[in-house]
Amino acid sequence: MYRGSGVNILLITPEKAIKLTANDFFRHHLTTKEGKLPIQREMIAGGLAGMCQIVVTTPMELLKIQLQDAGRVAAQAVSSGGNAATVPKISATSITLRLLREKGIVGLYKGTAATMLRDVSFSIVYFPLFAHLNSLGPRKSDGSGATILRVEGPRAFFKGGACRMIVIAPLFGIAQMVYYFGVGEAILGYKK
Repeated sequence: MYRGSGVNILLITPEKAIKLTANDFFRHHLTTKEGKLPIQREMIAGGLAGMCQIVVTTPMELLKIQLQDAGRVAAQAVSSGGNAATVPKISATSITLRLLREKGIVGLYKGTAATMLRDVSFSIVYFPLFAHLNSLGPRKSDGSGATILRVEGPRAFFKGGACRMIVIAPLFGIAQMVYYFGVGEAILGYKK
């Protein structure tokens, strides 16, 4: 079920960093001289941020789909009587290298139009909506970490720690017990 998720885990950080940074960049440059950012300009900033992110998103989605398909093919081969050891292991690296060899860098961007349609339209709605909902919330006072340290001391960073430990300790104990006794494997039908 999670085949291909490694690609997402690896590439999601740069994708989000690009998207968020681009949105801030475009919002800054689209702000009027009066310091206002009309909704149309917010939408443009969001759309441009969505376009910037597809540099990472398109190859990420393509590789994820290729890995999922490779897993499906391998599972079919095994279920039809093939030996699991003879089914070649497919990795994101091997798929990337094959695409680069066969189609060049352009091969990693197959499906860009569909990805762009999804991500740009999402960003056009998401970023302005987030900004407007965020503006309705409470305003930050100058309660940054440096201020907390100076006013309340280092103990302030551990407020609520005892309650957290009271909850986390039993949860971790239960998780360890389930793992140790193989309850999960028994439920899923795996042998130890």
